[in-house]
Amino acid sequence: MKPIVAIIAPGMMGSAVAKRLTDGGLQVLTLLAGRSAATVARAKAAGMTGASEAEVAATDIILSIVPPGEALRLAQLLAPALRASHKKPIYVDCNAVAPDTVLRIAQVVEETGASFVDGGIIGPPPEAHSKNTRLYLSGANAAKAAVLAAYGLSTPVQPGPVGAASATKMSYAGITKGFTALGAAMMLAATRAGTADALKAEMLVSQPALLSWLTRNTPRMYSKAYRWVAEMEEIAAFVGEDAAARDFYMAAARFYERIAADFDGPNEETAAMDAFCKEPAP
Repeated sequence: MKPIVAIIAPGMMGSAVAKRLTDGGLQVLTLLAGRSAATVARAKAAGMTGASEAEVAATDIILSIVPPGEALRLAQLLAPALRASHKKPIYVDCNAVAPDTVLRIAQVVEETGASFVDGGIIGPPPEAHSKNTRLYLSGANAAKAAVLAAYGLSTPVQPGPVGAASATKMSYAGITKGFTALGAAMMLAATRAGTADALKAEMLVSQPALLSWLTRNTPRMYSKAYRWVAEMEEIAAFVGEDAAARDFYMAAARFYERIAADFDGPNEETAAMDAFCKEPAP
């Protein structure tokens, strides 16, 4: 019997995951009350069906795919419905949060009688026939959620307890998104110093792969920067006792906070980074 899945929420990643599952023949529910017209349209395009909290709680598998700062709040929001439901789903937290945070989320979920699985998504929103996106799963119930592999998702089970999948996500994102912050900061510093063209010309000779990665990924960051603020803070918590590393990621959080504000406002810094990324080296 095919599982019924709920995905909260239908953002870019959530709707793309839903599309893979609906294309694979599954029914996917979501919460649409109070959401914008654009969000409702995105959910419908992915084949998702609007539902109540009680209906979500009665599904077989719930995938929580929200900005990191909302992950615990979502579990707390759904807890009363999960507690009242006779059918207890498998709740998979797929968010970019530190292992300590995921343990707090697990406690909220498991107190309702539902099962919990730790998840970590690595890769872009999944596309048809692509295996570039993986949902790592860990914990005692991970294999129960891994059945979604039969319907279009890549769901490797990672050995280890709840927290292991999140640790993998934290360390991976700490490299990729931390490096994006570092590269973007130097693009802006070189621009302010009047040496952006010289920096790009040197990198074209000595670091072409690095330059290609930065100029491809930096412009993609702007619209996501607001979500990466809490993610950097979670990574700061993940590195824990390493004070220097913790301070680095807290600084990256403040950097992304500033870029998010610029993207929504004057677009001065994003324009400078666009110029670095698009203009040919002299």
